[in-house]
Amino acid sequence: MAEAPARTTSQSSNGDPDSLDPSDHLDHLDHLDHLDSWERDGFFVLRGFEPQPTLDAMLARVEALAQGSSGLGVVEGSLVMPESNLQDAPAEDGTVVSKIFRLHRDPAFRPFVEQQRLRELVAPILGKRLDCFLSQFIFKNPGAWGQPWHQDSHYFPFDRSPQVGLWLAVTEATLENGCLHVLPGPHREPVHEHVPDRRPGANYGYREIVDMDFSASVPVLMEPGDLLVFHSHLMHASTDNESAGLRAAMVYHVAESGTRDLGPPSPVNDWLPLPPLE
Repeated sequence: MAEAPARTTSQSSNGDPDSLDPSDHLDHLDHLDHLDSWERDGFFVLRGFEPQPTLDAMLARVEALAQGSSGLGVVEGSLVMPESNLQDAPAEDGTVVSKIFRLHRDPAFRPFVEQQRLRELVAPILGKRLDCFLSQFIFKNPGAWGQPWHQDSHYFPFDRSPQVGLWLAVTEATLENGCLHVLPGPHREPVHEHVPDRRPGANYGYREIVDMDFSASVPVLMEPGDLLVFHSHLMHASTDNESAGLRAAMVYHVAESGTRDLGPPSPVNDWLPLPPLE
């Protein structure tokens, strides 16, 4: 993998750039800028947030879990889900795997979400007491389809919102390999109606928004180690991986401590209290 750039940047769309790329923005913006971007756009990006050794350890761990599975099932407490449109790929090499859930108690992943600088980043949004309730590693192997437009809160039937998503790029995310696309601004709206993904053979659980104009959306181009912080009402999607390489990411979701899940039990959720900030 390419070396992550040693810099920190906050990004948001101002209606001018065609994409969110690190070269378009200043290298250092303070926390007020991050919060301004959060309020205005529903997200911000921190460049070079996590060093390469962390990313390498994460990838090695999930590759071991994937190769120890048949593409579906529970492996060492983590839930492995298959990539539906790659179901004919050899299961033993792990390329059939789409995502691995319930990783945030694993020693390769827990230190990242428990680190103080990350909790301090989220505290102005959700408070000083936080729970990590969901984690997933996304493989996005060559040929894997993207995920249609959605809001994460559609999947979170909780007694309060928002929640915060933390999308850590493990490899680069490009237009060719299926980076995320976001729609700045409508995170202020309620959760829209979601319908089942209309593509035959789409991944299990994929649902999509069909009542919105996404022409103002922008792609989020990322390097390994970059971190996207986003509102659970942010509308986002990804495109197909048309490259010959992996587009990998590790995603955590955190909530204010005391949040109640009002829905039926979810096999992917696992509520872990994070160390409180004083």
